[in-house]
Amino acid sequence: MWHNARLLNLIASALYALVALMALAAGLLWLAQRPVFAITHVVVAPMDGGALRHVNAPSVRANAVGKLAGNFFTLDLNAARQVFESVPWVRRASVRREWPNGLAVEVEEHEALGTWGSADGGRLVNTYGEVFVANTAEAEEDAQLLALDGPPDSEGDVIEKLEVMREWFKPLKAEPMAVALSGRYAWRTKLSNGMVVELGREQNDEERAAMEQRVKRFVAAWPQVTEQWGKQIDYADLRYPNGFAIRTASARFLTDAQAAAAAKAKAAGTATTATGTSNNNPTRLKSKNAEKTR
Repeated sequence: MWHNARLLNLIASALYALVALMALAAGLLWLAQRPVFAITHVVVAPMDGGALRHVNAPSVRANAVGKLAGNFFTLDLNAARQVFESVPWVRRASVRREWPNGLAVEVEEHEALGTWGSADGGRLVNTYGEVFVANTAEAEEDAQLLALDGPPDSEGDVIEKLEVMREWFKPLKAEPMAVALSGRYAWRTKLSNGMVVELGREQNDEERAAMEQRVKRFVAAWPQVTEQWGKQIDYADLRYPNGFAIRTASARFLTDAQAAAAAKAKAAGTATTATGTSNNNPTRLKSKNAEKTR
């Protein structure tokens, strides 16, 4: 073999090529690690032609750039996307490189629909039924937030029921301002007219249909209800199979002691007017406005 000049030349050429490739790789590695390629420039733009109200380049740089691992050449774009999506108010992000040390980030913001759970917990729910954490006061600058609540992973169900309730209560010229789903899957809402409505449980199609019928019955009876009891109704219980209960804001009750005193005064020919309110052991209506089952 050592006397074969052609073979020796091939081996030498291969070795030279290998050394050259190794030197080139080392040079590229050294070049790639130069500070000039460190990510220092981030351009933020709205996604799909939308608008940004809560996200801007300074806030993104402050919250995300320090968490990026790698430079222009070594950065994992998928990992970078996840970092940007962890920035407050960012729902979705796309990331691409910009030579030599920048990133172009397109962002879709959360659109806050309401608070989720405790109003002071900083948890908001967006129009997709997704919970995120952000400054509640900042969200309230955009629009009035609804008060939404429910068991874990029920956000989508609550948003869906909110839309249904909006249609249900349109004839009352009111819409839900709060919707809550209990751990027993019972629904409650507070309307824009101040009335709290108990809707009952809904765990299957049969219960869902029954609830809808109870609401329709209540809405159909609403003109007669307000004619008799006034429009200041602060509570309605629709859980009854054949009726409903209402309570008005001005309802006042006499206690047993007050009723006895009134009867005694009446018997003595003296007009007695009970003052104050009490819900403890109510036995007699002070006014026409009271809780009534229809």
